[in-house]
Order: sequence, then C-alpha cells, then structure tokens
Amino acid sequence: MAILLIVGSSAVVGAKPVLRVGTSADFPPFEFQDEKTGEYLGFDIDLIKAVGAAADMEVQIVNTAWDGLIPGLLTGNYDCIISAMTITDERMKAVAFSDPYFSAGQVIVTRADDTSIVTVEDLVGKAIAVQIGTTGDLAASDIEGATVKRFNLAPDAIQEVRNGSVPACIIDLAVAAEIAKEYDDIKYSEPFTMEYYGIAMRKNDTDLIKKINRALASIKASGEYDEIYANWFQAN
Repeated sequence: MAILLIVGSSAVVGAKPVLRVGTSADFPPFEFQDEKTGEYLGFDIDLIKAVGAAADMEVQIVNTAWDGLIPGLLTGNYDCIISAMTITDERMKAVAFSDPYFSAGQVIVTRADDTSIVTVEDLVGKAIAVQIGTTGDLAASDIEGATVKRFNLAPDAIQEVRNGSVPACIIDLAVAAEIAKEYDDIKYSEPFTMEYYGIAMRKNDTDLIKKINRALASIKASGEYDEIYANWFQAN
C-alpha cells in the first residue's frame, strides 16, 4: 500500500514525488475523458505521463475549466499545466513555459456546404464562435467588425456552426480535424497561424522547469515522443 506524505506544497507517494498536472479535459485529441470510465485520455495526457516517468515523478491529473487553469497554477492547485496551451507573450507575463512540444495553427471551421468563407478576410463583419481565452479567441477578436461568441468548451463552439447559429468557428487544426471525423457537415481551412504548445509552470519553480525540459528532451531522443504522436495523429 502506497503511503501519501504531504510536506509543505509537495506531495510524495512512497519515495516518488507527485507531479500535479492541471488540464482542461474537453479538447480532443489532446485531453478528454472516456465517457464510460472517466479515464483521462489524449496526446497531452500520454505525453505528460511519459515526461513524469522520465523525471521519476508520479503524475496526478487535475481537471480544471480552461479559463481557470493559469489562476489555479498560480495559487498552487497543481505544479504545471498541459492543455494544448500556446506559448504567447501575454501568458509569459504570468507563467514560464517548457520548451515547445507541439506545433499547431488556427483554422476556420464552416458548414460543409458553405463556399462563402475561405480565408480570414471572408470573416470581416461576421459572427465567429471560439473557445474562450484561447488563441482562436484572440485571432477572432482581431478581425474587423467580427462578433465573437465565446464558449467554455471547444465542441460547443463548433456546434454553433453545425446548428447554423454562426457561419464560422476559429479553433486549433488538430481539434477541428478530430471533430470533423465525427461530423460530415463541417469542413475546415488550412491553418492561417503558426504557434507552439508548451507546459506551463510557475516562474519561480526553476528546478521543475529544468526537470521538465530534460524529460522532454529525453523522450524525444528515445523516440517515445514520436510513438505517442503517431498513436494520436498519424494512425488516424
């Protein structure tokens, strides 16, 4: 039987430290919950488990609403965030990021029969659905005359397009591709941005930042990263 010790803000299972990881488990294929078992699944989940193993730490997932992730990190609810979070200058004012672990881009999701929207310029003056606080939200907010409808969950933003409430949604490419597998009444554009995901940590946790970066480098060098990537993307 494992013995849980709490010392200050650090938790230890047996002799192995616990890495408490915040995520918003509503963003497939990066992080989501199995509807039957409640198990956390996704590319980010497999990646952070591999990072934890490489750093000799026990990973504990803490599911948190997207807009509460960074505040929760700063108040000590967990030690890091992995949640398809783009490294941005604005976020780096509050937190530190690991080395990038994924390259991504924003796309425009429309109904499959809509030929009027192809590029960002076609969104001028239109209503756009986004997940609140994401880089998709930022991109939509920069479009002249756009009305931005914000949702807590990415699937809800895309559903607004499917039911005809808005003509478009701006969201991450991998998420659009995953949801489009399920619904043939939507399509998505080529990416119009390039961005990088990172693991967020508190700025003063310098030892953890170094440990996470070493672990990331280790699993990339060993080929484990490529195996995780292929499982969630290339095999689909």
